[in-house]
Amino acid sequence: MKAVVNIAAYKFLPLHDLKSLRLRLQALCAEQELKGSILLSPEGINLFVAGGEPQIERLLAELRSWPGLADLQPKISHTEHQPFRRMLVRIKKEIIAFGVPGIDPSRRTSPKLAASQLKQWLDEGRPITLLDTRNDYEVKLGTFKNALPIGVDHFRDFPAAVAKLPEAMKEQTIVMFCTGGIRCEKAGPYMEQVGFKNILQLDGGILKYFEDVGAEHYDGECFVFDQRVGLDPKLHETGSTQCYQCQSPLTPAEQEHPHYVWGKSCPYCFKTPAEQMQANIERRHEVIRQFASPLPGSQPYDHFKPVNVPVDCDGSTVVETLYRVVRHIPMEVWEQKCADGLILTADREPVAAGHRVKSGERYLHRLPSVIEPPVNMDVRILYEDEALVVVNKPAPLPIHSGGRFYRNTLQWLLYDVYSPQKLRPAHRLDANTTGVQVFTRTGHFAARVQDQFAQMQVEKVYLVRVAGHPDADEIACKAPISNEPGKLGSRSVDLEAGLPAHTDFRVLRRLPDGTALLEARPRTGRTNQIRIHAAYLGWPVCGDPAYLTGSELGDVQTLSVDAPPLCLHASEITFRHPVSRQPVTFKAPPPAWATPA
Repeated sequence: MKAVVNIAAYKFLPLHDLKSLRLRLQALCAEQELKGSILLSPEGINLFVAGGEPQIERLLAELRSWPGLADLQPKISHTEHQPFRRMLVRIKKEIIAFGVPGIDPSRRTSPKLAASQLKQWLDEGRPITLLDTRNDYEVKLGTFKNALPIGVDHFRDFPAAVAKLPEAMKEQTIVMFCTGGIRCEKAGPYMEQVGFKNILQLDGGILKYFEDVGAEHYDGECFVFDQRVGLDPKLHETGSTQCYQCQSPLTPAEQEHPHYVWGKSCPYCFKTPAEQMQANIERRHEVIRQFASPLPGSQPYDHFKPVNVPVDCDGSTVVETLYRVVRHIPMEVWEQKCADGLILTADREPVAAGHRVKSGERYLHRLPSVIEPPVNMDVRILYEDEALVVVNKPAPLPIHSGGRFYRNTLQWLLYDVYSPQKLRPAHRLDANTTGVQVFTRTGHFAARVQDQFAQMQVEKVYLVRVAGHPDADEIACKAPISNEPGKLGSRSVDLEAGLPAHTDFRVLRRLPDGTALLEARPRTGRTNQIRIHAAYLGWPVCGDPAYLTGSELGDVQTLSVDAPPLCLHASEITFRHPVSRQPVTFKAPPPAWATPA
C-alpha cells in the first residue's frame, strides 16, 4: 500500500494579502505534517505537496475555500516514501519565472488540446509540430517522439530561444507541452504575441497525457522536480536520479557509468583533471577581467604604511625613529607629517613629534588620497593545482606592494581571485619583466619550492632582445655583481668586491635592425643579473631604463604602460613539484618583440 499522496497543481488568478495567506498555509502544513513547496504570487499559486491522504484533503479544502480556487483539481500520484525533505511556502513575483511583462494567463492563454485529442492526431499522422518547452536536462530523460526541444537551460531563456526558430514555423500548427502545463500557459501567449498563428498547448502536460492515454508516442520517462526525479507512464517512480553537480537526470544505466560519482560528477559533466583545471582557469580569467576594470589603485584612497620600531630606536622620539628607518625623507618632513596628523599609532591615533617609542611597536604613515600609476593587468593563468598557481605576468606590473604601488600589483590581484587563500610568490620577477611567475597556495608548499630557488636547483630560461650583435653564438658571463644597491635598487659589475654571478647566453637570431634575440640561462640569482651581464658584455637589453647607454632611470623604477617594453621575458622554468617531487616545467608564450617578422 503506497501511503504517501503526491499532488501537483497550479492556477493563475489574482491573489492579495500574500503574507497573510502564507502564514495560514505554513501553520496548516506544519500541523498536518505535509512537505513540499507552495509558491504564492500576485498572479496565482503553484504547489507540489506530499503527505497522508487525510492531510492532503485538509490542505485542498483550505485552498478551495479561497475565492477563485473552488475548482482546483490537482494531479495525484502515490509513493511509498515522502519525496520532499521539508515544507516551503514562499512569496514570488511569478509562480513560474518568465520575466516578460504583459503575459497574464489569468486573463488569456492559448487554446488547450486534450491528451486524447493529441493521441488521435498522432495516430492519424496529422502534420503538427510538437514543441517541448522544458529545460534541456529534463528532455534528456524523455519526450514525445519527433518533438522539437526549445533548447533552454531555464524557462527565462524561452523568448531568446523562440527568436531562433525558423520563420516558416509561424504558419505551422504547434502543440507545445511541458511537465504539467504551467509553462505553456505563458509560453503560448508569448509565441502568439511574436507572430505564431496556430499555437495549442497540451492540457495538463505530460503527466495528464500519461494519466489519460499512457505511453503511446512518448519515449522514456517524465522528469519531476522532487526526489523521485522520474515518473514512468503509469506515474510510478523510476530508478532515475539526478546529478548533484550538473542537475542532469540519470537513468539506472547511466548510474553504472564509471564517471558517475555520487555527489561529484556524471557522464555529462565529468572532466579530466586537465579539463577541470582549464574550466577553473577560464572562470578566474573572468574575475581578473572584472577586477582590472577599473584598476584597484585608480580611485583615490588612504594608504597606511607600517613602520616597525627597531631595537636601537627604543626610547627615541617618533621623528628620530622615522628618520632612522626611512633615511631618504628629511627629519623636518617627518615633523611636518606629525603636525598634519599623518603619523598614527597602530590604533590609528595621531602621534606628536616628541612622542617616545618602544622597541617592537608599530606606527602607521598615512598617505592620503593615493592614486597609483596605471599598470598592465592582463594576467593569464597558465596552471593551477592544490599546491601551485603559475601565471604569465605582463609588464609593467609589480608583484608586491612597494614604492608607488600598493593595490595595482599582481599579489593584490591574486589575493582577490583566490580568496580566502593568500598566494605566496616562490620567486620574483621585476615589474618590467614578463613571463612565468610561480606562486604557492600555502606556507607548507612555499617552503618546499623556495628552498629549491635558494639552493639553485631551479632551471630558468629567459628570452632577451639586446642592442647589438654578439660576436659568438654562445657566451658565458661570470662577472661578479655588487651587493649594495645603487639608485632605485640598481646594481653593477664589481670585479673586486662583487658576489659571484654566472649567466649563459645563446644567440637565437641576429636581426637586421641591429638587435639580437638571445636565450639567457642564469646559473645564479643576483638582482638584475641578466640585464647587468648583457650591458657589461656590450649589448644591453632593449628598453632597459637602468643599464641601456643613454637611457635615463629618472625617479621611477617601474616603466609607464605606454613606454617601450623592457625586452626580457621569463620563458620557461623547471623545478620539482612540492607534492609529487617530480620535475615540472612551465612555459609562457613569447611576447611580440620576441617573435620579429
